[in-house]
Amino acid sequence: MRIPAKLAATGTLITAAVLVPFGGGIAHATPVSQPSQPTSPPAPSALTLTLAHGDSAATTAPERAVTLSCAPDAGTHPDAASACTQLAAANGDFTALPTNPDRFCPMVYDPVVVTAEGVWKGQRVSFERTYGNTCVLSAEDHAVFAF
Repeated sequence: MRIPAKLAATGTLITAAVLVPFGGGIAHATPVSQPSQPTSPPAPSALTLTLAHGDSAATTAPERAVTLSCAPDAGTHPDAASACTQLAAANGDFTALPTNPDRFCPMVYDPVVVTAEGVWKGQRVSFERTYGNTCVLSAEDHAVFAF
């Protein structure tokens, strides 16, 4: 069976017209990007901070207590943003919070104990420190226990 030349030429043109927009009939591999891995949420940072008069948290009842959550900054702490910023700068180490060595306080022993319990960036935290009086505590010059 013979195909007339005109019909064969038309078939070639139609094939070319269909294949040219798709790369001329040559297979092209286009890289497919991998779906991005979902980022895990930041590790939690949620603390309960307390303040009481006495030598030890075990022998006193808290007079004041606040909650502090960081990332995002929240809780009942009166200055959560500053407290979270200072804790982040100290890598969650309460003993590394800023102090003011130039502050003078009376030599009156009226102990104040502060505690921090909870989680900082996914790690359990348990901190307790007793100060000679409230002036010595405020001389620490940080926002964490200023409530």
